[in-house]
Amino acid sequence: MEQGPITIIPIGKVDDALLEVLCPALEQTFGVACRRGLPLAVPEKAYDLRRRQYNAEEILRLLPAPAQGRVLGVVDADLYVPRLNFVFGLADMVQRRALIALARLRQEFYGLPAEPALFLQRMVKEAVHELGHTYGLGHCTDPLCVMAFSNTLGDTDRKAASFCEHCRRRLKGK
Repeated sequence: MEQGPITIIPIGKVDDALLEVLCPALEQTFGVACRRGLPLAVPEKAYDLRRRQYNAEEILRLLPAPAQGRVLGVVDADLYVPRLNFVFGLADMVQRRALIALARLRQEFYGLPAEPALFLQRMVKEAVHELGHTYGLGHCTDPLCVMAFSNTLGDTDRKAASFCEHCRRRLKGK
């Protein structure tokens, strides 16, 4: 696996406490340093008034391509890509940058009582998943692997925060 730090960039208002949880989890998973980058503003032009969501592709393009390592943007908003109703995240394999959206990972988004521990698990899983793409991993057919596609929160909750043996081997070969 290519070495180099993971830089987390908050986009808009993101609770610092969440990033304090995320960085150590990413360091443990990927075995590289994690650091915080300078925050970015949420781009107004990315907002689709009709959908009441932000275009994930527009936000992802704002993230700098790292000279080494990876960049992970974290935004506390509801994201979509044109062909899907919503996304939990998005990755750019070529530029080695990824983005996760926190809004739909919260129980409160669906009118349910908050479950902070569950939210943190979901956040870490989606961050590891999207960063996994930046290391060249595609979606995995093992529904318990962190690289399994999440079409629903049930999919996210079902999978582990770690790679299956097959994906782990592929990751180590990078």
